[in-house]
Amino acid sequence: MSQKVSTSIDLGDGRAISIETGQLAKQADGSALIRMGDAMLLATVVSSNEIKESQDFFPLTVEYQEKYAGAGRIPGGFFKREGRAGNHEILTMRMVDRVLRPLFPSDYFAETQVIISMISADKNVMTDALAGLAASTALMLSDIPFSGPISETRVALIDGKHVINPSREQMEMATLEIMVGATKENVMMVEGEMKEVSETELIDAIAAGHEAIKKQCDAQMELKKLAGIGDEVREYEAKEGDEEMQKKLDTAVRDKVYEVAKSALPKAERSAAFKKIKDDYIESLPEDPEEELDTKLLGEYYHDIEKEVIRKMILEDRIRLDGRKMDEVRELSIEVDYLPSAHGSALFTRGETQSLSTTTLGTKLDRQIIDTALESGYSKFLLHYNFPPFSTGEAKMLRGVSRREVGHGNLALRSLKQVLPPEEENFYTIRVVSDILESNGSSSMATVCAGSLSLMDAGIKITGNVAGIAMGLISDSETGKNAILTDILGDEDHLGDMDFKVTGTSKGICACQMDIKIDGLSNELLADALNQAKTARLFILDAMNKVMSEPRAELKPNTPRVEKVIIPKEFIGTIIGPGGKEIQELQKETDTIIFIEEIDEKGEVTITGKTSESVEKVLKRISGLTAVPEINEVYEGTIKSIMPYGAFVEIMPGKEGLLHISEISWKRLESMDGLFNVGDLVKVKLLDIDSRNGKFKLSRKVLLEKNGE
Repeated sequence: MSQKVSTSIDLGDGRAISIETGQLAKQADGSALIRMGDAMLLATVVSSNEIKESQDFFPLTVEYQEKYAGAGRIPGGFFKREGRAGNHEILTMRMVDRVLRPLFPSDYFAETQVIISMISADKNVMTDALAGLAASTALMLSDIPFSGPISETRVALIDGKHVINPSREQMEMATLEIMVGATKENVMMVEGEMKEVSETELIDAIAAGHEAIKKQCDAQMELKKLAGIGDEVREYEAKEGDEEMQKKLDTAVRDKVYEVAKSALPKAERSAAFKKIKDDYIESLPEDPEEELDTKLLGEYYHDIEKEVIRKMILEDRIRLDGRKMDEVRELSIEVDYLPSAHGSALFTRGETQSLSTTTLGTKLDRQIIDTALESGYSKFLLHYNFPPFSTGEAKMLRGVSRREVGHGNLALRSLKQVLPPEEENFYTIRVVSDILESNGSSSMATVCAGSLSLMDAGIKITGNVAGIAMGLISDSETGKNAILTDILGDEDHLGDMDFKVTGTSKGICACQMDIKIDGLSNELLADALNQAKTARLFILDAMNKVMSEPRAELKPNTPRVEKVIIPKEFIGTIIGPGGKEIQELQKETDTIIFIEEIDEKGEVTITGKTSESVEKVLKRISGLTAVPEINEVYEGTIKSIMPYGAFVEIMPGKEGLLHISEISWKRLESMDGLFNVGDLVKVKLLDIDSRNGKFKLSRKVLLEKNGE
């Protein structure tokens, strides 16, 4: 039995992260236990020793799951067990995958599975920031070929200082929050959100995260040494090549590929032209009855030639696939109020990428319930991103929401939430939906632009438009040449060395997502990319502001009206009434929805109606029900009932007092006959409130002259 070994990472502020192995999950190829406070993550990795026949890609799967038992909770729902991954878990998987995947050998095709489980929770520890460290440690303790170690860490900017892996409480004060993924030498992934910060602040935060990651990488190497694990990796069968086929193909097609690449054809025509070159070459080959042509291998070689030719064209000739300059944004087309029945809508087209976004305003009843192992509550701002196959001219089976759609939607959501009005000023549940109708690069950034405009079109008082731009990079380490590309195409993303999405307002950056595929991206090159992105972002913002620069002053006629009023806690029962009678009648009478919650020892009443008039009726009624009568005040009341000894008068909704026969007139009255009818209005003064039973004593005669009626 292997021996348990461990080491720790000092975060420099009294907190530490421990990493260990040797006790749990010993039949996995590699396993590691990560602990910070009471939070514990178990990571395992297993890779198949056999490669499936005809396998031509690396089947890596990263899974992350938060166990409810680790947080002392039982899952909700009918089955009472952990089910499919939630959005938070999916986003964590994606971040880990993006850093791990490039570090496996390009010819390694064995099925590999990384499973990270949160088995113990700590309310002060955000475990997603430890998932990359856990996965990498498990891999480093295995014999699977992996060019690690790596780690990931969260960086927050709080009161001008960088905090590594902050607590949830600290996060509420952060003006910047990013996740950084890196090896000891190079930053590979950045994703996060900010409150309109500068490019310099973002670069500094990335650098702070990388310094913390270096220590975590050193700790993994120390643990590997303590466990007695060497650097040997398993042998695997690499795919055989055909050098002669490669050379003949290169000679025959390279010049033709270059001619198509520089012709600035639209996406579909360019793809068809590239395909024709390959098909024509295959057609030209003589048939060999003794040897079948490996078209799959030829296709891989042809793809490599395409990639090499296009990269060289961009670097040396400074020519892009669609003919644009390096820093040029594609043609923009922008419309708002595109859908007549939507509460807000916008159509944003940039080149061959198009997003039709809608904003729908709902009530508190429309809030999304958040119920995870670590969190429970509600979300009032939702953003959903849909990427149908027709957007790229493909026919595919429509399945559930993909991890990619969750990730792209989250980036847009984090961008737009920075400009939303404060919680206390927004009474709506807001749902933004982006349907991608065309895609040729950076549909998530089109979502940000279209979503921002649809919010304005809906009349949501956002502080300003948000625009997004995707930057690319082509570099050659041998020549030292670099080309930073603004507004990258899908093909440029695929063949490039960096995909850097940046969103923001005219004031600063709101969110970013960066994936780097090369070693040694310098701060200078990163700064150049960010500054070029800023110029492009401001250009797009200018175009958006020309169409709509401020939210609509008035909501559209079909938008529900929502108002909120705070009442004393003791009046909640008064508004609801016995058995809910009062509130039900009020809702039916005004065709509204009334939602009451007790918050901070007060009643919060939210009224939703189809018209402002219906909401005003409810507000007026609630005002009457919750108003407190004051002694010596004069009220115009309604006669509710007549008794031999006087009349009961309603001076406020639900508040009646006795107008005794002796208080009606200065003259002595023998009978109530003929004095009033039920429903008559009468002015009365509140003389007193009985402290024992709360009864009101009313008088009419004190408002009359003593010697005249």
